[in-house]
Amino acid sequence: MGIFKTRKNKKFTYTPRHFKNDGEGSPYEIKHKFDDFRKTVGPTGGIKSKFKNAFQELKETPDRAANRRILIIVAILVIIFLFIIEFDLSIFLPK
Repeated sequence: MGIFKTRKNKKFTYTPRHFKNDGEGSPYEIKHKFDDFRKTVGPTGGIKSKFKNAFQELKETPDRAANRRILIIVAILVIIFLFIIEFDLSIFLPK
């Protein structure tokens, strides 16, 4: 064991016992089950294309009730936050 030699990593040739290679790819690949149906997953360009893809996916979502529910929850949380920091809401009301 030399002083200036670096250790090499051990290499193992492991194959899973119950894996049948059906040509679908590697058993070690981690993939979400909805990745095939989304446009926002995968390589994209800049931030503009990311926002464009996200809004396009949002428009294609058939469940409008879920989107409305999220907006209501966010509005309630904002009101609770403003109440906690004792924000004066009377500046928005006419005199």
